[in-house]
Formats: sequence, C-alpha cells, structure tokens
Amino acid sequence: MSLWGGRFSQASDADLRALNDSIEFDHMLYAEDIEGSIVYARALADAGVITRAESESIIGGLRKVMREFDTDAFAFAEGDEDIHTAVERRLIEIIGDVGGKLHTGRSRNDQVATDFRLWSMRAADNLAGELRRLQAALVAVAEENCETVLPGFTHMQPAQPISAAHWLMSFFWMLERDLHRLRAARERMAECPLGSGALAGNPFPVDRQQIAADLGFERASENSLDAVSDRDFVADLLYVISLCAIHLSRLAEDILIYSNPAFGFITLDDRYSTGSSLMPQKRNADPMELMRGKTGRLIGNLTGFLTTLKGLPSGYNKDLQEDKEALIDSLETMYRLLPVITASVASLGINAEAMSAALSEDLLATDLADYLVKKGLPFRQAHHLVGAVVRIASEKGVNMSELSLDTLQGASSSFAEDVATVFDYRRSVEQRESFGGTAPAALRAQIERAKALLAR
Repeated sequence: MSLWGGRFSQASDADLRALNDSIEFDHMLYAEDIEGSIVYARALADAGVITRAESESIIGGLRKVMREFDTDAFAFAEGDEDIHTAVERRLIEIIGDVGGKLHTGRSRNDQVATDFRLWSMRAADNLAGELRRLQAALVAVAEENCETVLPGFTHMQPAQPISAAHWLMSFFWMLERDLHRLRAARERMAECPLGSGALAGNPFPVDRQQIAADLGFERASENSLDAVSDRDFVADLLYVISLCAIHLSRLAEDILIYSNPAFGFITLDDRYSTGSSLMPQKRNADPMELMRGKTGRLIGNLTGFLTTLKGLPSGYNKDLQEDKEALIDSLETMYRLLPVITASVASLGINAEAMSAALSEDLLATDLADYLVKKGLPFRQAHHLVGAVVRIASEKGVNMSELSLDTLQGASSSFAEDVATVFDYRRSVEQRESFGGTAPAALRAQIERAKALLAR
C-alpha cells in the first residue's frame, strides 16, 4: 500500500523502488513505530480529531500488529516501502478504513524522526550497560594487581615503573569519559518530534508535550522545521561510539604488545585466542586485532554520515535515510566486540614474573633526580646531572646502582651513602601516593571511587 500515489499516473519503476525503499533496515523500528502510533491515536482523540471509539479501535489494531511482529507472524507485502507503510497497511487490513485516520496531521517525516530517536535512546542505554560490564572487568583484574610492578612506557620506550593496576585503570577512566559523553548524547536526543508534521507543524490541537511525556521523552522539539531534519543525535552517538572504539583499540594494542612472547607480560585465555592453519605453535590475539580493525569501520561510519549532512538544505531530505544503516552497523559492531573484549580482560593472565624481569634501572632515573631534589638541588640541575650518570653507566656497561659512590660524587657532591635506597622498583611505585598516582594506596582509593561509580 502506497501512502502517496494519488498524484502520479504511473507506478514507480522497480529500480527506483529498490533504491528508495528502506524496509530492509528500518523494519527493526517496528516497536517504536507502533508505540508512537498508539500515543498519537490517543492524542488525536484527546484533541477531538477522532472519536474515543475510533482511537480505541486503532489502538487495539496496533496492538494486534505488535503481537504479529513479536511472534514473527507479520507478513510483509510487496508495497511495504518502509516500516510505517507496513504497519499502517496491516492496521487497515485488521480494522478497516478507520485505520486511515491515524495519519491525520502526521507525516512520515516526524514519524521516522520519533521512531529513530526512541530506538537510539534505548540503544544508548544498552551500550552503557555493555561499557559498565567492561569497566567492572577492568576493576576486578586491577584490584588483584595493585602491587604488581611493570615498566611504564612513553613513546613506546621504558619510562618509569608503574603497577599493572595503574595500567588497567587508565582504561576504566577512558571508558568513564565515554559514558559521560553517552549520557549527554542521550539527554540531547530525548526531544520528541512527533506532531511536527512534514515541516510546518500540526494543524490539529494535539498536545505535543503530553505526547512527549507518554513516549518517555523529556520534552517536545521547539521548531517543527528543525525537528524533522535534526539528526544530530545520530552524529552524537556515532561520535561517542567512534571515540570509545579508539579507546578500546588502544587497549587492544597494549594487549597485543604485552601478550607477545617478547614481552610476555600477559596471557590471553585460550577461549579468546586463535591459532594458525600452518604454524602449530601460534597463539594469536585475533579479538584485539579485530577491535583495532573495526575501529576504522566505526570512524568511517561517522565521517560518512557527517559528509551526508554537511550540504543539506532546510527540512527533511531523503539523504537522511542514510542515518539508520550507519548507526545500526556501528551499534551492532560494538555489541559483537564488547562481550569478547570484556571476557578477554576478565580472564587475562597477569604474568608478574615477566613484568618484574623487564624492569631496568633506567626506569629509576627520575627517582634519582628526585633524590637530588630532596638534597636541595633545583630539579632542572638534578635532571642534567642524572643524565650524565646514565651516560657514564651506559659507557661502562653497568647499572647505575653498580657505580661507585666516588663516581656518583664526581657528578654531584650531593650523592651520599643513602643513594642505594633509590634503586628499588617497588619503593619507586609506593612513593607516588598523590591523587591518581600509581602507588598501591593511591590505586586502592582510585578503585574504591571506580566501584562507587559502578554501583550507581
């Protein structure tokens, strides 16, 4: 059943129908479409546009259509170009011509904008739940490794000792920022376009604020022309997903590096590793490579959709049909990735001995500079002096702790017998007790704050 054919003397070409129809992907909006229609039928009756009996008949028919979808009994017809057409066609089949009154004052423009906002709000809630589960896994593994020391890196070069918990918790806070962005995006999308018509507003006195409240929105949209074409909420979600994926890609890269036998810091569970068809010894972290790879796809969905939006004139344009495939694909990709990433983290083997074996005294150069600062030297001077000590040790082919006190005092008279206490990796970590630091005490406090967020 076409919703618009009266103006035309010929039916649409089959190739145009194949290009134009969206039922292939917007059928998943059936619940939101029917919920919106039920609320709109009540609003029409409240406004005196249709009778209460007609409203109840329409609502009863819509509930039957919903049951057909829920039980996979709904049969699509050849003329169903989108989910709105399919639902209305079936409604009229069930209750007769009175079903045609449902669309009074309503356009598919405000209808689809409402459906997709509702669907996206629920998707945002589902995504938030998946991210919370990953955060919980990070906290659980971190809590067991507050005192496990490994080399920390900057520029992929050894930098300072940190704890394994510190490394893991850094990703917790990345995800927490993602959740803040997700919550903000959801708040912005909670604006109801229904009742905006095609662009100019509704000529019938429907209560748009009540419609918004009945559907679970926070408010009705302010401007009908803007409402039917606003897809900021799609761009918002695509951005949140893309940046979150970038954070997860960084986690995946670390896991790939640290699980390489050359490092051996961590081991992936067999359930989340793969092998080689040729090389029997191989143990590949394929889920992490897929996380990296699919991040490019997710960023592509964002940039593609932004490019679609950038030249559109005011009002609804068919270009906006591109919103659904981009967002649906991004969300489905995340829903496939996140359970595997979460399980991989939860079952991660932390190899403390390998981490300890990778520690080198170069990592303590900053501690040695701090030692001189405590002796009264300006940090910039201490930095330069320790650089010279590092060079001397390198030239001699020994560790800094193996240099004689005379050699150290040749660099600075501030060195004394107690310099030996500097060369202790655990002490180095324990000293960094400031808020957010890598010391076990600071980390336990950090983990408690994280747990409080998870408990909200």
